[in-house]
Amino acid sequence: QVQLVESGGGLVQPGGSLRLSCAASGRTFNGYFMAWFRQAPGMEREFVARVSWNSGNTHYDDSVKGRFAISRDDAKSTVDLQMNNLKPEDTAVYYCAAAKWSTTIDHLYDYWGQGTQVTVSS
Repeated sequence: QVQLVESGGGLVQPGGSLRLSCAASGRTFNGYFMAWFRQAPGMEREFVARVSWNSGNTHYDDSVKGRFAISRDDAKSTVDLQMNNLKPEDTAVYYCAAAKWSTTIDHLYDYWGQGTQVTVSS
């Protein structure tokens, strides 16, 4: 089992920044692809960003490319999401997830955090 706990959400004005963090515990963090997903009210959960466990390669949804940056620290078992130039459409609950596969499909992720709310509003 891998337990994931997100933190760092909140209310921010358009154009502002937030940094989300996900702390993993339990089984070894290494070997897992880590990702962030988000779900807005009334919408399907969607992929945001992913980082691989071995090469550190990253992949982003087009909607956040150039604004968001995902990173991981295997020594600390954490994965962060730096979000810049936030827009109202970024408002959602953000979830951290872990998978043994390199994928953007949410149901292929084995472990999930409880989510953290991000609200972008003036």
